[in-house]
Amino acid sequence: MKKEYLEAGKIVTTHGIRGEVKIMPYTDTPELLCEFERLFMEKSHNEVYIEKSRAFKNMVIAKIEGIDTVEDAEKLRNKILYMHRDDLELDENTYFIEDLIDMEVKDADTDFVYGRIADVLQTGANDVYVIKGEREYLIPAIPDVVISTDIDNNIMLIRQLEGLFD
Repeated sequence: MKKEYLEAGKIVTTHGIRGEVKIMPYTDTPELLCEFERLFMEKSHNEVYIEKSRAFKNMVIAKIEGIDTVEDAEKLRNKILYMHRDDLELDENTYFIEDLIDMEVKDADTDFVYGRIADVLQTGANDVYVIKGEREYLIPAIPDVVISTDIDNNIMLIRQLEGLFD
């Protein structure tokens, strides 16, 4: 089942004296998090509006509406921020990591079940899926290996390249 809210980052500290906060983004780039005008706080998903934000050394410095002092900002330390799934449009064949975790992985030709995706490693060149089943498999997230990804039915079909699992 797709989650309506996805973790976007964590407020790690205050910044300056006007109530700004420093956010460690959970997005691919800090600039992506800067595109959002609204986020949601904690599991209660209270809506917060971002007055302004900027990327700074792999972090995001943000001014949240209604937070005007260091004391107010300090109360937000360690809070998790969420984005609403509908606020971000993904390119084709691009997925939220949260949607891939626990997805069943099967062989496209034999229906053999390798296991479930336990983690996604972001290596730079391409992601690598960590599959846990009877053993652990590492598969590159490339079109030659990943044949289809069905988020709605929670199934990924793969075709192993020669020597991939040796």
